[in-house]
Amino acid sequence: MKKRNLLSIILSCISIVFILYALVDNFVMDPGAVEFLSQKTGLSRELKLPVWLTVMHMHVAFACIAMAAGLLNFSQRLFEKSRRFHSLNGYVYVLSVLLVVLTSGYLAPYATGGKISSIGFNALNLIWLFITIAALVHIKKKRISRHRNWMIRSYAFCFTNMLIHLTTFLFHQGFGFDYAISYTIGVYGSTVLLLVIPSVIIRTIR
Repeated sequence: MKKRNLLSIILSCISIVFILYALVDNFVMDPGAVEFLSQKTGLSRELKLPVWLTVMHMHVAFACIAMAAGLLNFSQRLFEKSRRFHSLNGYVYVLSVLLVVLTSGYLAPYATGGKISSIGFNALNLIWLFITIAALVHIKKKRISRHRNWMIRSYAFCFTNMLIHLTTFLFHQGFGFDYAISYTIGVYGSTVLLLVIPSVIIRTIR
């Protein structure tokens, strides 16, 4: 129980900080994504800035909603207080994930690193969607434990952007790799981590 409470506190702190950072950075500090776009290389198609910015802002907004909704549904206290809220909020999470995946599908061809990164993003999105649907199917069949485990796996993908940028920073600044190569490593490396880390967490709290 102590391990679970500690993990819940750590998860809450990281999620709240990341949501606030994402909203401030994308909608206040750099709404035009000037700094982010300055790093883009290897684009296979022309980037139509107004459309790209609109989709990107939708992507960030729904990612934040998914992160917030998922965090609320991990609260045992809220679950015991209102199972109806838990259920409705769960659908908000699933819908938000779907919209994040759809907007990411538009953004993927413009990913730094070109086609290789784009393929990685699309694969990552399909994995996330599959895992989220699996969690939904399990709860529909009243498999509570399996639903919880698959939701842990699904929620991990809310941290995709954070892990990609941390990995990119490590390889670019730490090891001196080219930024585009570092970003591509970040995409594929994060996918592996997002599949491994939840399994470790599930075993820890079991």
